[in-house]
Amino acid sequence: MIAGVSWVWWLGFHAVVAALLLVDSFLPGHRSETRHPQFFAWLGMFTFVLASAGFAVWIAITHGRQTALEWVGGYAIETSLSIDNLFVFLVIFRGFRISQQRQHKALMWGIAGAVILRALFIAAGITLLKRFDWITWIFGLFLLYAAWRLVRGGSAHAAVPEWIRKLQPAKGSLLPVILAVEVTDILFAVDSIPAVLAISHNPFVVYTSNIAAVLGLRSLYFALAAMLDRFRYLHYGLGAMLAFVAFKMLTARWIDIPTIYSLVIMGAILAVCAAVSWKAGDPNPEPEIKTIP
Repeated sequence: MIAGVSWVWWLGFHAVVAALLLVDSFLPGHRSETRHPQFFAWLGMFTFVLASAGFAVWIAITHGRQTALEWVGGYAIETSLSIDNLFVFLVIFRGFRISQQRQHKALMWGIAGAVILRALFIAAGITLLKRFDWITWIFGLFLLYAAWRLVRGGSAHAAVPEWIRKLQPAKGSLLPVILAVEVTDILFAVDSIPAVLAISHNPFVVYTSNIAAVLGLRSLYFALAAMLDRFRYLHYGLGAMLAFVAFKMLTARWIDIPTIYSLVIMGAILAVCAAVSWKAGDPNPEPEIKTIP
């Protein structure tokens, strides 16, 4: 048993993760000469979502409905907050002016590193929550600050660190790009992991839902890359969602908000902001930038 779950589960989960990454790396959309690359990106994203849904059903059968809802809640929060990561990836790749094929490689290595780093963050967070009850207040207040920072920024692009905006094109090496992806993932993990811990303190649920969401980031990025600039008001939705999660964490001793209600509220917040953003369109479309192959 590891963290209350059979080692077979841990081994099986990582075996599936490795298999999905292997399949994803061979998708035709990752080759520069492939026609309709966005179609293959949507196909890859659908594959990851389908695998995640199957895993949630498996958890429901073996560990019960509540644990499965916690897993879905963690997955939904991490996926939603990962949209911010996508904006950062967009800025990074525009800054380095690298081709789509090299973007695939950079994200593959970046996600592999994110799996390791997030495991460490989650282990530390759960350990602190178990030993010190007052950490819940620290996490809750930090999420409130993160929500305020998102709303104050005025746009998702405004949340991008200044050093990323000043990046220069890479000269043959992907290392600077990978490092930029890793650093920004750490920055956003500081916000997202406390949010997931507000849903569940089960190490297996928190870790697997987090990693499942991160795995789909690459396909999600290429599926939405052409539309990211249209989501001009989505940061308000992400800020509101973080504020709600902070409220849930800070008031957990007095108010018990069922996980299913949390999912409905967060889904409604994001749906409204995404719809308003889409209707408003992109007021400042980015000019096409020549890439470095």
